[in-house]
Amino acid sequence: MPVKNRFSELQKEIVGWRHDIHAHPELRFNEHRTAALVESKLREFGCDEVTSGIGQTGVVGVIHGRQNTAGNVIGFRADMDALPLQEMTNLPHASTNPGLMHACGHDGHTAMLLGAAKYLAETRNFDGTVVLIFQPAEEGGGGARAMIADGLLDRWDIQEVYGMHNWPGIKVGQFAVREGPQMAASDFFEITVQGKGGHAAMPHQTVDTTLVASHIIVAAQSIASRNIDPLGTVVVSICGIRSDSNAHNVIPDQITLRGTARYLDTKVQEQVISRLTSLTEDTARAFGARAELSYTPGVPPTINSPQEAKRAADVAYSVSGDVICDHDPVMPGEDFADMLAQRPGAYLFIGNGNSADLHNPAYEFNDEVIPLGCSWFAEMAERRMPVE
Repeated sequence: MPVKNRFSELQKEIVGWRHDIHAHPELRFNEHRTAALVESKLREFGCDEVTSGIGQTGVVGVIHGRQNTAGNVIGFRADMDALPLQEMTNLPHASTNPGLMHACGHDGHTAMLLGAAKYLAETRNFDGTVVLIFQPAEEGGGGARAMIADGLLDRWDIQEVYGMHNWPGIKVGQFAVREGPQMAASDFFEITVQGKGGHAAMPHQTVDTTLVASHIIVAAQSIASRNIDPLGTVVVSICGIRSDSNAHNVIPDQITLRGTARYLDTKVQEQVISRLTSLTEDTARAFGARAELSYTPGVPPTINSPQEAKRAADVAYSVSGDVICDHDPVMPGEDFADMLAQRPGAYLFIGNGNSADLHNPAYEFNDEVIPLGCSWFAEMAERRMPVE
């Protein structure tokens, strides 16, 4: 079955919800207006249960099918938070909150799941229960973990869980999903380099932290090129350097480096931590300085279970007839991984066309995608839990 006609009828309304959310972006765990809008819509649609405040600002909606003979329960998740970016699109529905922007399409994800909710509440053409998960704080805030800690998976007895993300560079009308790793783990680290500050004209009287930090940055690149199996995949990026001085003629006493590590196999994490620690401490010691690594594990890799990935692909094919099943994994992280670590399920990409990249101030979610995404959620419920 292609895109459901009902979503073509609803598209203008769903786009309106999306533009409203886009114009009022909110950061992690502060999605109060967005959560209130979601809660209001779910109640308006006639959901059987609507609960707010799960994981601080998360919202859960429940829709029972016309039958419930097997007790099947499927969860569908959409993220709601925005990013701390100044929007540069000049669109009529551009952000009205300075310094905040929906630059990752979470406004579109929320709108698509709301559209699916309206349809499923109208038709109830499935045998079981659909749990709608509107999650806060995906952007580095641990929103998935917060909802899980509040009993999301157990309280509603969710047996399988699915999510979707738009993806620039994949054409509109195309889906991508694969078995195994879909996205990478996302860890963060900070390196503090302590030396001896002094006058830039007399570097011999100092222990130059800038020089030491530069060597650590270069040395860290050897982790991917010389320490990890070439058939493995890892990215170690040092993305920021900060000193305790802003002067042109002062060698700072201390410098801090910030970075991230990404990998698809959890066994790589231990190697990264071990090598980064050694390279940091030993490089600093060689120059007469001291350096300390502080490493914070983030979300694990987003790993699709095989059977559920196949189901997601089959449904995507029924909606659009165009599915990439061998799409290479990507290295950004996604905290939907925390849900997949506890329940079978799958995460898939839906093409956003030739848009600006995610997390770019010129990015815009493509409204043409909406009927496709809504249809996938609805068709997934009806195919996975068919009425006999």
